[in-house]
Amino acid sequence: MRLVKTLRAVAIYEATKGLLVLLTGFGLLFALHGDVQHVAERLVAHLHLDPASHLPRIFIDAAAKVTDKRLWMFAALAAAYALVRFVMACGLWMQRRWAEWLVALSAAIYLPFEIHQLLKGFDWIVIGALALNVLVIALMVAALHRPRTKHI
Repeated sequence: MRLVKTLRAVAIYEATKGLLVLLTGFGLLFALHGDVQHVAERLVAHLHLDPASHLPRIFIDAAAKVTDKRLWMFAALAAAYALVRFVMACGLWMQRRWAEWLVALSAAIYLPFEIHQLLKGFDWIVIGALALNVLVIALMVAALHRPRTKHI
């Protein structure tokens, strides 16, 4: 019973990630035919960032080059990513081994990038993401080592 609750908690976590990306994709569609550069400049100002500094400048310049076609592409990619997350969440909810493998592998993909970021400098957000991914991997490994039962 404890394993089922754990799998369902991770399923909710995966579904939440999918929902956030899906909402972001819809947000991109609202930017169609709009001034994306202006929105980027307002966001940088709202976050109290210096628009002349390196990263905010890259963000603003990239926003200036965004076309409606690219927005549609990013929104479609967000929808596809969200669909994969929802499928993994459903698979975990139904205690399917393929979902446990897929979730473990998808969490493991991010580990090298998070470790690389930490080697560049201390960051609480990266530490949090790394800790969550290691936890998810550990939970999936534990689930995969449980005795096999037949699903009908």
